[in-house]
Amino acid sequence: MFPGVYGFTWDAGNIIFLGIFFTVALIIVSTVTLAALRSMRDVRQGKQESIQWKEDFHDLPVSLRVCRHELTGELKQRTCPNGFDCRVCTLHPTLVQAESVQENGGRLYHRGHTWVERDADGSYRIGLDEIGKKLFGTPESIALPAPGSRLRVNGKGWSMRRNGMDVRVLSPLDGIVVEQGTGDDDWVLKVKVEEGKDTTTQLLNGREEEAWRMRELERLQLLLGGQAGPALADGGELMDDLPKRYPAADWDSVWGEVFLEG
Repeated sequence: MFPGVYGFTWDAGNIIFLGIFFTVALIIVSTVTLAALRSMRDVRQGKQESIQWKEDFHDLPVSLRVCRHELTGELKQRTCPNGFDCRVCTLHPTLVQAESVQENGGRLYHRGHTWVERDADGSYRIGLDEIGKKLFGTPESIALPAPGSRLRVNGKGWSMRRNGMDVRVLSPLDGIVVEQGTGDDDWVLKVKVEEGKDTTTQLLNGREEEAWRMRELERLQLLLGGQAGPALADGGELMDDLPKRYPAADWDSVWGEVFLEG
């Protein structure tokens, strides 16, 4: 039926068939080429982590995607549509309090269990919060981005390894790494952000963090299958190094949920 094939004739039926065939082939090639070009552009612009986070975020249970204003009771029920990035939310500015904890020198928190604190020189220190520390315990190794590396909100901040498993910790900020912490520091990275850029809107303040932390502790009891009961000390605080105390728990799954790996 094709030119050069025995028995082919240039009649109306074959011409119509060839027209349809090559049109479909051209559409397929154009679509694949366009997708490849867009992927290359996203990689050059550093957008691959943002794309990955969108996929991971929508894979999280709805109970983990609640809006920060539901945590504090300002809204009865709302699922965050923005991947925890309040900078692009149209509702958040109408509800946010005028007073900022960060302006008063307090820590702000990311739901991937990191904290952020501003230094006098304008840079920001980033560390793992208490739940994250006690739930992971002492890492066998930590892979930190080198000074000069660019971090993006909800992209990979660093990774930790324990029991042969790697856990990704999400970055709470956009910025450039200027310094790595040492084992003696309570912070892990120091980051410089772009002057005048909206930096911390997406982070939880003290009141929001308290409500979110209590939810996380309740969730841990379910994730650990009842083992979290004795792990909770007086006042609802977790005991140190839970993997060492409860080695039989499915830590791969627990860490994946707690550190929002989707």
